[in-house]
Formats: sequence, structure tokens, C-alpha cells
Amino acid sequence: MSRVGRKPIPIVKGVTVSQKDGKVVVKGPKGELSATVHPEISVEITPAEVLVSRHADDGAHRALHGLWRALIQNMINGVTQGYSQKLEIVGVGYRAEMKGKKLQLMLGYSHPILFGPPDGVNLEAPTQTSIMITGIDKQLVGLVAAKIRSFRPPEPYKGKGVKYEGEYIRRKAGKAAATAAK
Repeated sequence: MSRVGRKPIPIVKGVTVSQKDGKVVVKGPKGELSATVHPEISVEITPAEVLVSRHADDGAHRALHGLWRALIQNMINGVTQGYSQKLEIVGVGYRAEMKGKKLQLMLGYSHPILFGPPDGVNLEAPTQTSIMITGIDKQLVGLVAAKIRSFRPPEPYKGKGVKYEGEYIRRKAGKAAATAAK
């Protein structure tokens, strides 16, 4: 059996988990999340915990078993604690600011980039060089962070661009190092 998949998921106080027509719905203090479970995976809900099991024992089913256990666990964590991702902006003249609910990014292009977040995701710009993304859906928070990072990914020579907080940017030597080696 899957080591991840066989572990029961405890239901935290204040959270309700229900299932109808192959769809798992998790309601909690921060909101509600739902997901349609793969037909080869079965979910058993008791008042204290959720158990995920599979019908077959081949590789694909073992992978789905662990996946769906992790996804349901992430839904329970999302409606209780929520998720956040922090981005840092590095570069002279690069900055971010909020314009109403939209994020305006100045990243060295000839025009500013206006980014409107999808429903369920909140954006903040506590300083001009940092962006905080929060929400209850882990996948959506990560997707929005990746989208904002894709506007100007960090480059390896000076490290300029949008990066995740704590992300290590592998640096390269410039042309001067190449000519000195001759």
C-alpha cells in the first residue's frame, strides 16, 4: 500500500467533510473547497477522520492513492489555516504596487503589467519589492505565484527578476571571466 495513502486524515474541529456523487466537499472557517475524486479511488468519511483507498494495486492506482490523500489533506489545511506564498522583486526600478484589487508591476518593460487575481486569491504588496499571495486553495496560490514570477523570471547574471522568497538563483560569471581565462 501507499505509505502516504494509507494514513488516515484527521478532521479538525470546525471542519465538515462530505461526499456526494464522487465529489468531496470540505467546509471550514475560511471557506469551502471541493474536488471530484478519481473513480478508481474511494473515500470513506467518519466523524473523526477520512480514509482513502484504491481498488487495484498497479502503479497508476498506487500513485492516485497517495495523490488523493494529499489533495484532501491540503483542502482541510486550506479551510483551517490557508496558504501563502511570498515573492521578492530584485532589480533597479523594478517594483510592485496595488491599484485597487489589481497588482501593478513595473519590471523593466515599456509598460506596466496589471494582474488581476482569480477568485479566492488575495494579493498584497507590503513593500515595493515584495508580493504576498494568500488563499485557501494550495494549487491556486501556487499557480498565481508562478504566473507572476513568469512575467520576469530571475536571470543568472545579475539575479534581476521576480523570485520566490528564499529561492537560490544560480549565478553565472559574465564575459570578463571568460576573457581572463585565455
